[in-house]
Amino acid sequence: QEQWVESGGGLAQAGGSLRLSCAASGITFLKYAAGWFRQVPGKEREFVAAISWSGDNSYYGDSVRGRFTISRDNAKRTVYLQMENLKPEDTAVYRCALVYGSSWLRGSLAEFDDWGQGTQVTVFS
Repeated sequence: QEQWVESGGGLAQAGGSLRLSCAASGITFLKYAAGWFRQVPGKEREFVAAISWSGDNSYYGDSVRGRFTISRDNAKRTVYLQMENLKPEDTAVYRCALVYGSSWLRGSLAEFDDWGQGTQVTVFS
């Protein structure tokens, strides 16, 4: 099972930006896609973004497309989420995960696994 060290969350003003990082401890990271999802207490998890193992392909949830950018550095075994033009509705706990299979290409969370503890993002207006 993959272990993660997440960082970069915190407070941001609406319209501002944050960058989340998620460093993997093992080499499993190098074999699979990676992704981010978010969750607000009492609500279902929401797909944010995912990226192929090579970094050549990515997919975004409708609510973040055009504002967020996912990337990865396999040499550092790290996946990033650059968040721009933040909105109060982006407030959530963000978790990174390994992603198995290909359903992420349709925005599905079904094959997200081995996720991290999460980092809180709070956007105020």
